[in-house]
Amino acid sequence: MNKRELLDKFARDGDHRLLLARVLDQQQRAEQRGVPTHTGFLSPAEQAQSADLLMAAAPRQGVLFGGYPEAERKLWAFLPDWLEEETWREGEDCPVCALQVKVHDSANLTHRDYLGSLMGLGLTREKIGDILLTGEGAQVLVLRETLPILLSQWEKVGRYPVKLREIPLSDLTPSQGEVKKIRATVATLRLDAVLAAGFSVPRSRAADLIRGGRVMVNHRPCEKADKIVEAGDVLTCRGLGKCVLTQVGGTSRRGRTILELDRYI
Repeated sequence: MNKRELLDKFARDGDHRLLLARVLDQQQRAEQRGVPTHTGFLSPAEQAQSADLLMAAAPRQGVLFGGYPEAERKLWAFLPDWLEEETWREGEDCPVCALQVKVHDSANLTHRDYLGSLMGLGLTREKIGDILLTGEGAQVLVLRETLPILLSQWEKVGRYPVKLREIPLSDLTPSQGEVKKIRATVATLRLDAVLAAGFSVPRSRAADLIRGGRVMVNHRPCEKADKIVEAGDVLTCRGLGKCVLTQVGGTSRRGRTILELDRYI
């Protein structure tokens, strides 16, 4: 299929079409010119949506990278045959870099504080990767092209002055978010039943959320309450958060299926 046919098939709306077109442009540029290319940082949903496109357009091409293995926001990199992924990650062509941000000990800054400060400098969201909070401040993943702006212009987060220095990606110290372990039983592995268990809401409420377009399965929109889910599936709901179905066990004495879920708080 050509570019227009691919976009007609995979794009859901105008904004989605623009996103997929940008991804496809970078893939085709790398293929035609034999140079490494990349997109901006993408959300998990954008990664999943563009992965479907690339599976059809260029199977086995493209590397998702966000600076460390568990990164939430990642970019697509497209590498020519002559460039190994490991060499790319360690070389000057890698577009992802990290800043150590130190603030005063009394500062109690949130992820939103750092993101708002960065976007106040005129950076768009696609220029900014994960923001990892630390005891001294934060570690911020950004596109390398933004470094001159940040090092010269980023002076404060809120009312707190910041001290910045670039650090190697190997020095990143991501921490696991707080997770609540949930053990539940359901009559069926339907999405509405598992979602209700994961977020402790009535099944009728879960069904309404699904039909309202607020739920994703593995970062893809799903409006089918009767979809069967399985171990490893990631369920996200706008307004409630994220949970992962970690294990589907045996059956209870009443014949219900035993589940284990991780809910991220």
